[in-house]
Amino acid sequence: MNSYKVLIVDDSELIRQVLTEIISQAPDLQVVGVASDPFDAREKIKALNPDVITLDVEMPKMDGISFLKNLMRLRPMPVVMISTLTAKGAPVTLDALEIGAVDYVCKPKGGGWGDLVQYAGVIQDKVRNAARANMLARESVTTKASTPIETSTKEDRYKVGKVICIGSSTGGTEALKEVLRYMPKNCPPILMAQHIPAAFSGTFASRLNDTMPIEVCEAKAGMPLKAGCAYLAPGDRHLRLAKRDKKLVTALLDGEKVNGHIPSVEVLFDSATAELGKYCVGAMLTGMGADGATGMLRMRQAKGHTIAQDEASSVVWGMPGAAVKLNAAVEVLPIQRIGPELLNACKST
Repeated sequence: MNSYKVLIVDDSELIRQVLTEIISQAPDLQVVGVASDPFDAREKIKALNPDVITLDVEMPKMDGISFLKNLMRLRPMPVVMISTLTAKGAPVTLDALEIGAVDYVCKPKGGGWGDLVQYAGVIQDKVRNAARANMLARESVTTKASTPIETSTKEDRYKVGKVICIGSSTGGTEALKEVLRYMPKNCPPILMAQHIPAAFSGTFASRLNDTMPIEVCEAKAGMPLKAGCAYLAPGDRHLRLAKRDKKLVTALLDGEKVNGHIPSVEVLFDSATAELGKYCVGAMLTGMGADGATGMLRMRQAKGHTIAQDEASSVVWGMPGAAVKLNAAVEVLPIQRIGPELLNACKST
């Protein structure tokens, strides 16, 4: 069994102790050191050569974002941010993911770290998967994902009734940008299930809307599906495709997590398959776990066109890898080709 060396960077002694205890419980994770500020961290990184670090956002002497920028420029390595689970904390967390952080651990509201032990397994998984992350893929996507592609003035025609569904998790916020930047203003409707907290999903949708060539919004119940629009699942509800008066609309579902997640890619894919069959076009992007893999298989069996991101371009080849193992993907492609191929699968013939 591989053992991954972890450095914890946080100005709170309590949080350093709690994270050390939680991470050390995993047999394949070893806390090799702790640092109270970025300057201390810089020396510890040189001395201890960790495989992954956890990094607080708010610290004295230098904030976590500034340190992360320097780190990614001088010595790119896997980073898990320790962020605040509030709408106010969302922008800085999304900034960190854009800069190059692999994932984040959310502080409980009110700072109730005594309750954090119940999330020990999640924290261990995030740190472990970050240590295994494909940093080359991370760098290649974050350097250009926010730049829209200049689409041709000649508009392609897309088959009426086609809908694109996309599932993603770890690394997905940047991978989604890489896909959406290829979308023209008349593209088929797009539904997206990204594993993200409810406090962050609205801010993420707004950022996509501000930087992508198409309209992006956080989905609300009963929104008619329109060409040139993408709908992001809220972070605390399942997004489904439904029909109302014979028209396609968004539907939101409260309830239990599916495959450990809400929103779940599985729920989105299954609803689209049930309503559209061969008119579904699905993509599975980077993310840990296997959420959506069997849903993608059912989509393919219904003659929908399915695409999985390849391992080389995935930050974490969990969800797309699971789909590939089930033979659920018609195509396995690098992230830079997925946007154009989704559009090709929707073209009128």
